[in-house]
Amino acid sequence: MPRDEDQVTAAARARGQALVARDVADLRSLLHPAFGWVSHRGEVFDRDRYITANTARGGTQWADQQLADPLVTIVGSTAILRCTVTDVIRVADGEQRLRMLMTQTWIRDSGRWRCLSGHAGPRLELPAD
Repeated sequence: MPRDEDQVTAAARARGQALVARDVADLRSLLHPAFGWVSHRGEVFDRDRYITANTARGGTQWADQQLADPLVTIVGSTAILRCTVTDVIRVADGEQRLRMLMTQTWIRDSGRWRCLSGHAGPRLELPAD
């Protein structure tokens, strides 16, 4: 059985894959019904608005999401994941890469980890290629 920290990290990566795939069902199953998100622009989302903004036609189109150096702290049935995330999104004139700090709160719900809340930002400089 994988450690709880590894399960949380895997769930966070699955959330990113669901964004890229625009998979509403997978995304909904990974997000707790009381889910909330604060974007790097200060936008506040509940679960339904977040799913719509990230999967609907005309919304954000994800090409990739990578988590770097995830650090998971678990207390009881709550986990805090902190990392640096690199997002690649498709915009009208191509792709845009965003790198930022991200914090997510995960809770164990019915035997699995579900994201209760998250925050991304501020944006960081991209490393030189």
